[in-house]
Amino acid sequence: GYLALSINKLLNWNARLASWNVEAQRLRSVFDRHDFAFKWSFGEMAPLIVGLGYDWAIEQTAKCIKELVELTRPAPLQAQHFTPPPLTISNQSADSLDILDASVDAVVMDPPYYDNVMYAELSDFFYVWLKRTAGHVYPELFTRALTDKEQEAVANPALFKGEKGAKALAGRAYQERMAAIFAECRRVLKPDGVLTLMFTHKATGAWDALTTGLMEAGFSITASWPINTEAEGSLHIKDKSAANSTIFLVCRPRPPKAADDVAYWEDLEPRVIQAVRRRVEQFQANGIRGVDLYLACFGPALEEFARHWPLKRGQPRPTLPGKANRLLDEAADPYAVTPEDALDAARREVKRWRLEQITRRKAHSDLDPLTAWFVLAWDAFEAPQFPYDEALRLARVAGLDMDAEIIGVLAEKKASDVILWDSQTRAAKGRIGPVDGRKAMLDALHHAAHLARSRALQTAREFIETSALGSEPAFLAALAAVLEVLPPSGEFTGVDPLDAVKPAADDFGALENLRRLLFNEQVLAPEQLKLWSTE
Repeated sequence: GYLALSINKLLNWNARLASWNVEAQRLRSVFDRHDFAFKWSFGEMAPLIVGLGYDWAIEQTAKCIKELVELTRPAPLQAQHFTPPPLTISNQSADSLDILDASVDAVVMDPPYYDNVMYAELSDFFYVWLKRTAGHVYPELFTRALTDKEQEAVANPALFKGEKGAKALAGRAYQERMAAIFAECRRVLKPDGVLTLMFTHKATGAWDALTTGLMEAGFSITASWPINTEAEGSLHIKDKSAANSTIFLVCRPRPPKAADDVAYWEDLEPRVIQAVRRRVEQFQANGIRGVDLYLACFGPALEEFARHWPLKRGQPRPTLPGKANRLLDEAADPYAVTPEDALDAARREVKRWRLEQITRRKAHSDLDPLTAWFVLAWDAFEAPQFPYDEALRLARVAGLDMDAEIIGVLAEKKASDVILWDSQTRAAKGRIGPVDGRKAMLDALHHAAHLARSRALQTAREFIETSALGSEPAFLAALAAVLEVLPPSGEFTGVDPLDAVKPAADDFGALENLRRLLFNEQVLAPEQLKLWSTE
């Protein structure tokens, strides 16, 4: 069995999808990402060189086994004649455990993250080889042709191919399966037991599905903490609007609620906002930023929400967010309340907080909706490309129509993502608004940046002086805010920006030069440049 694992280890580093890492001068594995990524070339490992190849794979497998033994039987404790409790390892479906009721003190779970990784599909790469190696030793574990995709707790639209609303159906299937798993956890936990859950996902739909299942199973969220879990250089997050943190949710069995004990969302919403406001400053002071700051604040919002679950509305919802109900052709209950309501409230409060920080405590009304959306998008995702669904929710908070006022004006939609345009791209497409900024001050800024980049700084200066923008407080506020969130150019940092953000960094360079030339006293230097200062 261990030898079969060693062979699989070697396969991961010695296949056509394994490539050569020029910087590190070694091979990359097939699964350096969570997919079967296309590779332009492949590298090969010499399997029979002493100390490499099979020797290396076997040593790696032995190292894993040794570390697992040390975790379960720590050497320092054994030196003290400590006898660890018995350990049982089982392989069961999480929604049907062979464990007695109310017999478990703690459940620690790192569940699948909605639609983030299709584990069963990826594991077929290993399964077909294990079947031909370990399958001779443990044939009962390899009776299927391939791995089981139907029973997996992921939101996999491929399972509903050809059906209307495949994505929504996949989300519902995930929620129902996770609810069954949580219900089983609730059954086996003692009344004073605890469930610790790890989760991270940028999409609130994923959080809504997970936490709905959690609360319907009878749990309440009593604490939450963000933990940095991702390596900065990981290809899973590199150059992407990805989260570095995992949110740890501490959950406990919730006492039964009387049928006539009704809580209303209108009463609870201010308390959710207050809970987020109390924690957002703490999280930011601890170095949590970007999309991680939004995710971290989902925890306190859900804590407050879960204490009062279930809820309903006193007044019907004017419009229902999201597309799930429409895709499934179901009549939506206008009085229904879901965890997504709490997450939307959290997002609004974090955005309000961040605008106060970015504009240095100026009223965020100084920024028009389109400029505010642009500033918050760069602040949250720190990348020009990010999920459309999150861009849509950001647009709602800013009071914008995503498809009418942003797509084709300031950004484009590509598959399930949004790609922000810099000033040059908008100018080339003829999509920058009026030069006086009457629609959005971001238009005036992009006109100025485009002139500075395509012609000369003096031309941009004459444009600003002729249009009298320098006397407009809204223009100065927009300039200050944009300079705080755009990636700085190498001119001011000495470090060349990544290719993905270089166009936006060039806008930063143009605008910062204009600020120094014309508004050095009215607009303070960007705080972010202090990180690069050598003084």
